[in-house]
Amino acid sequence: MNSTASASAKPGRSRLHRFLIDGFYVLIFNFACAVMITYVFGNGREFWRTLLISNCIGLTAFTMIDGIRLLAWGNEKKPSWLKFILVLALAMPIAQFLGAHLAGLLLGAKLDYLYSLHAGLINGLVFTLMTTVAATLFFGNRDRLMRARAEAALEKARAEAVERQALQAQLQLLQAQIEPHMLFNTLANLQGLIAIDPARAQQMLDQLIRYLRATLLSSRAQSTTLEQEFALMDAYLGLMSVRMGERLSYAFELPEALQAARVPPMLLQPLVENAIAHGLEPKIEGGHIAVSARMQAGRLELSVADNGRGPDAGPGKEGTNVGLSNTRERLQALYGNAASLTLEAVVPAGALARILLPIQTF
Repeated sequence: MNSTASASAKPGRSRLHRFLIDGFYVLIFNFACAVMITYVFGNGREFWRTLLISNCIGLTAFTMIDGIRLLAWGNEKKPSWLKFILVLALAMPIAQFLGAHLAGLLLGAKLDYLYSLHAGLINGLVFTLMTTVAATLFFGNRDRLMRARAEAALEKARAEAVERQALQAQLQLLQAQIEPHMLFNTLANLQGLIAIDPARAQQMLDQLIRYLRATLLSSRAQSTTLEQEFALMDAYLGLMSVRMGERLSYAFELPEALQAARVPPMLLQPLVENAIAHGLEPKIEGGHIAVSARMQAGRLELSVADNGRGPDAGPGKEGTNVGLSNTRERLQALYGNAASLTLEAVVPAGALARILLPIQTF
């Protein structure tokens, strides 16, 4: 019962609130009309008397017209023109008569005397009345405009929700391209090791399980922390070190202050995988990979550096073309022009892949 009473009270409060706001604007309109009547159409005298008359007639007309509109149709509906014209036809002469009598009482003058004293103001009073009616019509149309804006805002919100869903689907598709790429390569190497080095194959399988456990925590999430992302890269490089042995070494640099920073899941893996496949693995002696994070000019900088063959040496082996291009597409979809990915050669040898993106935390 309380909820019903509360629900029924809200429309009443809303209508009264709207009525009071509209009445305030009518007062402003009446003041403007009194100024025009006195100083534009009149002789510049008796402004306060004119203002009183304008307000008596104008507020009476407004109370009748807007009151009927709000009581009969509320804020949500707009009356038909025929019904509203009937309301105007009924309210205008009544408001003129009652308003003039009210002004006469306040001024201490009889109606006839009031009209004879201010015979030159009759047109002005009609002007005030018509302005008030026009203001009432305006307020009714304003309600319709507000409803249209609310519907447009709701439609915009729906469109943005659909766009976010489409973007999330696109990101999931791009992310899904990474995982099979890595897993197929690992399983192919594992298959080869089983025949020639079972112990090493077992070690690779153990590292693969460790990697998959780390992936399970973040691969399907919309974002992950840098701490989790670096833990995932540690598991991945541990898996790669089983395959490459002493030919691969790696290091991480993650400041404690950046461990909670949010990044897209598996953002670094394509860069690390690219460094191994095209930079280090084709070299007989292998090489070193350094993965680091730091703040750069108010943005988060993630870098993957290697001392391999460098980006100008050409692909070390045939790939699936989902590494750098995939990462760029993900960054563009998530951050637009606020994020970037660059790949450049370093001296004396190797490549540096660097990601710049806005810093995000919990």
